[in-house]
Amino acid sequence: MEPKNFLFISLDALIGDTAWQVLKEGHNVKYYIQDPNQRDIADGFVPKVDNWENEVAWADVIVFDDVLGEGTKAKKMRDEGKLVVGGTPYTDKLEDDRGFGQQELKKAGIAIIPQENFTSFDDAIAYVQNHPNKYVIKPSGEAQNKKQLLFVGEDETGRDVVEVLEHYKRVWSDKVKEFQLQKRISGVEVAVGAFFNGHEFVHPINVNFEHKKLFPGNIGPSTGEMGTSMFWSPPNSLFNATLLKMEPKLREEHYVGYIDINCIVNSNGVYPLEFTSRFGYPTIFIQADGMLTPISDFLYQLAKGEKTPFKARSGFQVGVRVVVSPYPFDDDEAFNTHSKEAVIIFKKPNKDGIHIEDVKIVDDEWVVAGRAGVVLTVVGCGYTMQQARNQAYNRVNNLILPNKYYRLDIGERWTEDSDRLHTWGYLR
Repeated sequence: MEPKNFLFISLDALIGDTAWQVLKEGHNVKYYIQDPNQRDIADGFVPKVDNWENEVAWADVIVFDDVLGEGTKAKKMRDEGKLVVGGTPYTDKLEDDRGFGQQELKKAGIAIIPQENFTSFDDAIAYVQNHPNKYVIKPSGEAQNKKQLLFVGEDETGRDVVEVLEHYKRVWSDKVKEFQLQKRISGVEVAVGAFFNGHEFVHPINVNFEHKKLFPGNIGPSTGEMGTSMFWSPPNSLFNATLLKMEPKLREEHYVGYIDINCIVNSNGVYPLEFTSRFGYPTIFIQADGMLTPISDFLYQLAKGEKTPFKARSGFQVGVRVVVSPYPFDDDEAFNTHSKEAVIIFKKPNKDGIHIEDVKIVDDEWVVAGRAGVVLTVVGCGYTMQQARNQAYNRVNNLILPNKYYRLDIGERWTEDSDRLHTWGYLR
């Protein structure tokens, strides 16, 4: 493909690695970051701009990286005739408003988990006391970005959920304006996602397993993500039972981008949990290593509405997030004391599978940037999940970074999960 002009637009500096990959593939790139606290991220990797709207005429392709109102901007640009990868107000709402997303699934004929939506902590506490059970607390809107607020109840009486709700009422009532109580369902947690070109899904699809807790063994506070294992697949039963049923609505919206539904599945059925109607992070970085088609070519074809299937690797991909203090919490003092501009050293010069997140270049050195402590995603590929794990962790071991931490078990549960998913027929 001849060189194109790509404009990347980000609220929180999430898509810097993809912009860097496109630049390395020979295209012209400009990158805008809205959050002033994150604007040093990707310095030295990609050219930056202070005002994305001034660059619209320059751009051949515009890529938006988030929801929270970005779909409105993307739709406006698309309506004006630009090639855009990004959402719409409707697809933003699928993710931002959990209750709305669940009702849209129901309209599409997809079974949903029993749930209630609340704007009052007192009402929610009373509900749990009157309907004892295990529940999951899920904030909606901007508050859902604080992943540590998601709480998965363990007590059959709901007592732990009541205690957490009382704590949130005291501490978080000014931030959490709306939230959902979802009945907890047991089974395998698995997500199915695919790219949509404005008219239809582009194959192959992606089956992935997120690891959201901070510590190995799936314990500790919830995070944005500590790692993901995945594979590319032809459409299967899981896709047909969920995402495929949303295709008419996505076509009506002219949605262009990636969309994913995280589910709990068991022998009784598929129970969707939530939408991600945008690129997933670090999902898109891991997916890029599983693609044989250059990601710049793919994004251009997607924005043009082309059906062309992309080429993907056989086997599996495993991505491990490498983080530093204070992640997953917000603590500027801790970040400035322990992590700010810490140097990332490679024992060997090979950087295959290394994807930047909160990183910049200073005096030819890679150093920690931003303020969140999400530094790198390290990816491995293999014909088996274990081969992919081995390659990913060998690459992590090539890094020297003071005070780094990461999970050691990304992809480890695949053997058990795959047995159950195959037995239940979801991967056929």
